[in-house]
Amino acid sequence: MSSAHHVQTTVSGRYLVDEPACKGPFRLLVGFHGYGQVAEDELVLLDRMTGSRDWLCCAVEALHPFYSRNGTVGACWMTDRDRERMIEENVRYVDAVIADLQGSYSLEGTLVYHGFSQGTAMASRAALLGSHEASAVMLIGGDIPREITRLERMSRVHIARGKRDRIYTDKLFERDISRLAQRGVPAVQYSFPGGHEADEAYLVAAGKFLSESAGGDS
Repeated sequence: MSSAHHVQTTVSGRYLVDEPACKGPFRLLVGFHGYGQVAEDELVLLDRMTGSRDWLCCAVEALHPFYSRNGTVGACWMTDRDRERMIEENVRYVDAVIADLQGSYSLEGTLVYHGFSQGTAMASRAALLGSHEASAVMLIGGDIPREITRLERMSRVHIARGKRDRIYTDKLFERDISRLAQRGVPAVQYSFPGGHEADEAYLVAAGKFLSESAGGDS
């Protein structure tokens, strides 16, 4: 009869950083890409949202790379296998990235997490389970993990959905909005005409939210 065992090992994680031209200290925007994407995809969104202002943008890449059907490299945050273990390891990974950034750059304390699609679960868990307190959380095209009930550590949320999105349905969107309201978490909800992607309208709205999160002077 077979039995499953686990052994701890060291795996290197990859993240990208875009440092603004101005001098620090910087506000920190950390993003998590969707399934099958890589850090470069998320960094493009972060840069377009901030407009190269005084935000240090960091895109974290999932620890599990794979080849897509067309031969390109993508990555996945986790599957249902060993779910609790994967959640713990992912949160520990993000904590390590933040600590590394704090040791390498001049940061002023504002920390915002952004997640797209599968990355929304990572942004949520980083804020709720991680060691670093978030000033705000931004979610687009993916839901808040159901197992998390104490949402208060999210502080402030921007939650968005494309009206033609067949993956993150309107039902899931409304459920998340209701969950945040029940916990008294201030939330800005935003619907845009597109599908399962961030369009220009979303980027403008997201940039406005970031500016407000920074006190309106970014």
